[in-house]
Amino acid sequence: MLADVQGAPDARGIALDEVGIEGLRYPVLVADGQGAKRETVATAAMSVALGPEVKGAHLSRFIEVLHGSREQLTHTVASSLAAELREHMGSSSARVHLVFPYFLEREAPVTQSRAFVEYTCAVTACSSAAGNRLILSVEVPVTSVCPCSKAISDRGAHNQRGRIAIDVKPADNATDLWFDELINIAEGAASSPVYALLKRPDERHVTMAGYDNPVFVEDMVRNVCQALATIDHIAAYRVRAVNDESIHNHAAYAAVSWTASNGA
Repeated sequence: MLADVQGAPDARGIALDEVGIEGLRYPVLVADGQGAKRETVATAAMSVALGPEVKGAHLSRFIEVLHGSREQLTHTVASSLAAELREHMGSSSARVHLVFPYFLEREAPVTQSRAFVEYTCAVTACSSAAGNRLILSVEVPVTSVCPCSKAISDRGAHNQRGRIAIDVKPADNATDLWFDELINIAEGAASSPVYALLKRPDERHVTMAGYDNPVFVEDMVRNVCQALATIDHIAAYRVRAVNDESIHNHAAYAAVSWTASNGA
């Protein structure tokens, strides 16, 4: 028998809030909104609470739990990851955070040329005696045209790349809210989505469409909130929009948080 050093008792009487691993890159298959799986590489952080009487956590068990779910990361699987880890480790609480690039094939608006656009997505699952909690997160690149610049200029208007971040806590009975829907909401809130592939007719269309739909960061955040309000199975959310200003040496941002219990 080999000595179980981590399982040895500890006499100092100090409980630890989190013990675990971070910075682990691991291949996973993520379900998408079209009923398929997308292969990607997640960066994982996983932790459990450690009682005052226990010397250490068995780190190999974190990998066992992640590997057991890597082939189909769905809403249901993501929700149960932390609960499984908590049970496997015999801990009072557990947390799993996976962040990964998520690719969707996008079609150019005129030529219908197709190419993949990268989005940063994440799942955060927590489990304790109080219950299980899941957070879905997306960060979406967008383009915005400045309404003020358009209003005061004789010709043209300045535009910039930006990003919209959405963190959503689904309601307990929700099973179908996923990244694709949140990404579509973010892109629809801006002057224009960002494309990987645009031919000249597409570039002309995108330029003029953005000019016809100028938005501030405040507008983008409010547009996202309006869209999220039409989804019944959301318990809470946070929205943040950032523009990397093209004619200023600073970025502009706006943010808002909401929960179903207390409103905006």
